Amino acid sequence: MVLITYCLLRARKNVSFVLRNLHQTLPNHGRPEKRRVVITGLGVVSPVGCNVDTAWRTILDGQSKIGRLEGESYDKLPCRVAATIDKKDIDLENCFTKTELKTMARATAFALIAAKEALTTAGWTPSIEDENACQRTGVAIGMGMVDLMDICETNEALKKGYNRVSPFFVPRILPNMPAGQLSIRYGFRGPNHAVSTACATGAHSIGDAFRFIQHGDADVMVCGGAEACISPLGIAGFCRLRALSTAFNDEPALSSRPFDKQRDGFVMGEGSAIFVLEELQHAKGRNAPIIGEVLGYGLSGDASHLTAPREDGTGAILAMKRALADANLSPADVGYVNAHATSTPIGDAIEARSIRTLFGEHAQTMAVSSTKGAHGHLLGAAGNLEAMFTLLACKNGTLPPTVNLEHVTDDMKGLHYIANRSEQWESNRRRIALKNSFGFGGTNACLCIGEYSE
Repeated sequence: MVLITYCLLRARKNVSFVLRNLHQTLPNHGRPEKRRVVITGLGVVSPVGCNVDTAWRTILDGQSKIGRLEGESYDKLPCRVAATIDKKDIDLENCFTKTELKTMARATAFALIAAKEALTTAGWTPSIEDENACQRTGVAIGMGMVDLMDICETNEALKKGYNRVSPFFVPRILPNMPAGQLSIRYGFRGPNHAVSTACATGAHSIGDAFRFIQHGDADVMVCGGAEACISPLGIAGFCRLRALSTAFNDEPALSSRPFDKQRDGFVMGEGSAIFVLEELQHAKGRNAPIIGEVLGYGLSGDASHLTAPREDGTGAILAMKRALADANLSPADVGYVNAHATSTPIGDAIEARSIRTLFGEHAQTMAVSSTKGAHGHLLGAAGNLEAMFTLLACKNGTLPPTVNLEHVTDDMKGLHYIANRSEQWESNRRRIALKNSFGFGGTNACLCIGEYSE
């Protein structure tokens, strides 16, 4: 018995010695170094443009692309404005066959078009025969909510007979179908992921894809969000929540006005923006164009209310703090915050307060804007579209404006808002920004995005 005890103690001592020495030899206290993740491709279908160059130019010009909703179905609704995709810019019937359109929702079609531009920009379309490349490429694309009219029309069809229900009805309304359709189309067999976190969907999708690459689950991720749910029922539902703007039906271009004194609710938009994220050495190895870098990702929950953020802004503060901690940065390193700011009276004020609280005196010199004044609120595709503009600001050194921002109320002062006209981002160091996205249910996401630096 004594001999057995002695052997066990000696073995435990030897194991402790090995573990202690292993801990000393590994970097970052035993954890492997995080892999750097860069952005090599962008694509977009949006109210402000259906390619990246056009969308960015429209944003910098301070143009609002919000219009009036026409049709008898909208005439009796309190809100009659929205930011829609002009058929002149994208005609889905020219982009897909009739058979293909039967299998996909409008949002899925937008995602596929945006993804094609992003993959072309990145120069990443490996053939299906290249098994390793396809197996190391994943997809993370989400939707905030499905097209409610698809459900209503199918219900009417069912009343006429079971055989009138399309066999593609269920696939059309599943939120993971943009990711699924894209994966099938290109043969990508890495992570196949779909987020549905209301208005934080697009930011969560990019953040999750960032983590997949960091942790070695993939070398390339095609990610973002898509949304197309503008309909009489969708508008009516949000109106009943008192969430939409109703004061500018006769002047649609003025209706979305983040941070402005006259803001009275958000304006619904539709579209998609897609990113190609890539592990740095993988991108360098194939001489890919590097547009910028994802530096950090933060998440939090309000645990407070179904639709309203916490009054003290702690949910937003936690998400921003965690994104900075993940990037190993301090608030003083940030030069720009692209705010979630949807143009609601409560939400914009709470976000402004949270930015002031986190950044302190630095908040007075750091730039803040929301591009929703130009393109409205794309719900599940908001965070990714606005992350694209945040990235382009870092890359090009130009700050996008908040359209229709004329008068800031006293409770939101203390920030340097970029209003109506773009400004040059004067900086003698690396340009770094935060992109905030918050959703119903109290879900918050923050991306830290930076200019690419060796």
